[in-house]
Amino acid sequence: MIEYNSLAPQELARFLDRHKASFSLKSEIDLDVVLREILRKAFEFVPSESGCILLDDPYRKVPERKDNDLVFISTFGPGSHELLGTRLSAARGIAGRVYQTGKSYLSEDVAKDRYFYPDIADSIGHQTFSIVCVPIYIGKNVCGVLELINRHGSGVFSERDMTLLEIFAGYTSFVLQNALDAKRAHELAKRDDLTGLFNDRWFHVRLAEEMELARESGSECSLIFMDLDNFKYVNDQHGHLAGSQVLREVGFLLNRTLLKIETAVVSRYGGDEFVIILPGHSLEEGARVAECVRSAIADTVFLPNDYGFGLPAVNLTGVLSASVGVASYVPVPGAKVKPEQERNDLLRRADAAMYDAKARGKNLVVVGSAVTRGGGTSLVSDSSSR
Repeated sequence: MIEYNSLAPQELARFLDRHKASFSLKSEIDLDVVLREILRKAFEFVPSESGCILLDDPYRKVPERKDNDLVFISTFGPGSHELLGTRLSAARGIAGRVYQTGKSYLSEDVAKDRYFYPDIADSIGHQTFSIVCVPIYIGKNVCGVLELINRHGSGVFSERDMTLLEIFAGYTSFVLQNALDAKRAHELAKRDDLTGLFNDRWFHVRLAEEMELARESGSECSLIFMDLDNFKYVNDQHGHLAGSQVLREVGFLLNRTLLKIETAVVSRYGGDEFVIILPGHSLEEGARVAECVRSAIADTVFLPNDYGFGLPAVNLTGVLSASVGVASYVPVPGAKVKPEQERNDLLRRADAAMYDAKARGKNLVVVGSAVTRGGGTSLVSDSSSR
């Protein structure tokens, strides 16, 4: 019996969170099941010893395709489960060649193929004779490849096999796009259409949940409130379409910057304001995260590509920055304060710290008080960083 493998759903989410998508894929859809079914169908089309799906990582993606990595997200065949999550440079191997060119590739004898990269197969003790590899698209963009190794029977693939796999790759792209569309329909109620981040309504739901968990566990919960500096300049100088694209890129940048903090809740609060909930983070830890966010925005080149018909790249540098405020909720046992009052107080303190950053000259992180007293708290902007 053939075993089909895939990354866990929570790990798969990021690989379909594309820059131009207006939402972020999470685990409500059984994407791992979808991917394993894709490989099962590919095996039925072209029976093979092993195979895999590799996708690029949108959080690390760069314009020069050869400089990207491809990640094994679903596999089948002897020892192939060991490859899950492994990164392969797109500058190497037959898979990298197909990803770079967007063209299918057939290698009847890899021993004579200059593109064959043996290290991956060698790492799991797999002997490779023949490979067929086709590109996978999401929309009009190549996002990865589907690769089969060693045809059953002869061990060698044919041109007919490649044609069959190309037809199947179209089905694969269709299935992935449908998964994205279904996910988008599910997410509309809690996602901001423009940035793909959570909207303010869902932010308030999550803030209530996380503060309740903090009360139960006795742990801190930090909140970052951020406003873009000089955003009006972008709209005035380059138009509102440019401004909208900048907000999309900021949303993508926040997700990428906070990638390693799995519990972070990132939301667009409205206009060019963003909020980040950091469960289990102290005020000092929240300040460090806020500084990473501020630095990332200050160092980013915005609008590096065409963003619409007749709208060329702007390569905006040295204009946009962020004023960031940080506050923290510290539960006090026995405090007779309503949860709604505590939420409003935390928001007020983070918001006030952000306005203090504006007043101090922008492009700044200001840290507010984390001290909770029985009847509420008062803001103390006690430190800042640039």
